[in-house]
Amino acid sequence: MKPPALTIAELAEHVRAAPRKGTRRLVAVGGAPASGKSTLAEALADHLTNDGCPAKVVPMDGFHLHNQILVERDLLNRKGAPQTFDAQGFLHLITRLHDEPEVFFPLFDRDRDIAIAGAGLVDQDCNTVIVEGNYLLQDLPIWRDLRAHWDLALCLEVEEQVLHDRLVARWLKHGLSPKQAEVRAAENDLKNAQLVRQFQLPADIIVAS
Repeated sequence: MKPPALTIAELAEHVRAAPRKGTRRLVAVGGAPASGKSTLAEALADHLTNDGCPAKVVPMDGFHLHNQILVERDLLNRKGAPQTFDAQGFLHLITRLHDEPEVFFPLFDRDRDIAIAGAGLVDQDCNTVIVEGNYLLQDLPIWRDLRAHWDLALCLEVEEQVLHDRLVARWLKHGLSPKQAEVRAAENDLKNAQLVRQFQLPADIIVAS
């Protein structure tokens, strides 16, 4: 059964109603690559902020391992898989976001394909942190420990053909040839999407993208 479509305003009400474990509320937006996580997270944060509830987006992608490390581990062709992230470092950041007044976090520059340390800031005025990433609801070592930190967990559901088309379009935009884009989507990103579905822990709300 397809999940009901919810507006940003309706999702924001669910966020506001969620009890919090700490000073800040932590909301997870999980889902497969190209499912629309960053778009939803930014729209939700903007809505909450404009409505008097200051919110900040913290992307998981800032914890990509550096390409040279992936080359040394023969993992560059699987970039984006769970083992290509600093999962322990990401979990440590999440534990700090509940109550620390000021928390810096890394951001991923997709154009340069590199993570930039300390490029983002959650300050003391932030009421709600919206964390977005592929593996926020995964029943895998380290990753599964994240679930206990979410005050509200959203998961995006998207048909595989839609994911395929979005992923190919993404890689075409980044300069790959049509053949290269098809290979990158099929041999890496869609495999990661299958992992997301295979090991997914329960979400509080399923969102149709």
